[in-house]
Order: sequence, then C-alpha cells, then structure tokens
Amino acid sequence: MAKLLEDLFLDTLKDVYFAEQKIVATLPEMEQAATNSELKSAFRQHLDETKIHVTRLEAVFNVIGAQPEAKTCDAILGITDEGAEIMEEYKGSPALDAGLLSAAQAVEHYEMSRYGTLRTWALELGYEEVAEILQSTLEEEQATDLALTAIATSVVNRRAEG
Repeated sequence: MAKLLEDLFLDTLKDVYFAEQKIVATLPEMEQAATNSELKSAFRQHLDETKIHVTRLEAVFNVIGAQPEAKTCDAILGITDEGAEIMEEYKGSPALDAGLLSAAQAVEHYEMSRYGTLRTWALELGYEEVAEILQSTLEEEQATDLALTAIATSVVNRRAEG
C-alpha cells in the first residue's frame, strides 16, 4: 500500500517528538557548560519552552487520534553530538560560548524547518487546530533563534575573538 501525506505527517511528528525530548535532556548540559550569564539564562528559558513544546506535540497526537510516540531522529542526534564535541573540545576556551550558540542555533533551524513543514502539511490535511498549535511553537523557535543571535553578536562572538 502506498504511503500518503498523512503517513509522512505522522512519521515527521514522531521524529520531532523525539527531537524535543532529546533537547530537554541536552539543554541543562549546555546551560551548565556556558560561561556567559545571558546565554545560561537563554538556555534555561528555552528548556522551559521546550517542555511546553513536548506537551503541545502530545496535544497534536491527541487531536489526530494517535498515541504520542517518538521515532529516533538521526538529525537531532547528529546536531546534539556536535554540541557535545564543542563542549569537550572548547571547555575553558573563550570560544566555548560561541560554539554552544552555534550548536543551539543549528537545533533551532532544524526545529523551524520541521515545524514549518508540519504546519503546512496540517493545513493540507485539514487539521486547522493542529496547524495553529504548530504555528505557536514555530513562532517561539523563531524568537529563540533571534534571541540567540542577539547574544552572539552583542557579547559572545567578540569574547571568542580573544
């Protein structure tokens, strides 16, 4: 039987559900590793938001009549592995926070891509309520990305230059 957009939507939803749970597990490590207080605060705030994103995804599963289920997301594993490498290789370095910001923004860009796609597919499939939920999360991911850019350009990148 041919797989349809509905199947792809559900598989991608499971993928993002896994990713958000992985991010919840990873952000405290990034906060602890960061040296800049603004960056630490941004990671803490995004952790709180990400927990809400997990809850919203569970609501999406409920709306479409599916059980919340995570599917291993190789993309987020790769991005978080790179972040772990940065934490190890740049520990104690002036460039550590810039590397952490870079890793965090890679996560944000991945999430923005996925949430934008899921929102578009939800509309195509007639899931208006789901599209609204996903749009809320997309907007928060975009705001986080902008906040991280502001921290990078105002302080962290200059400090990394030495």
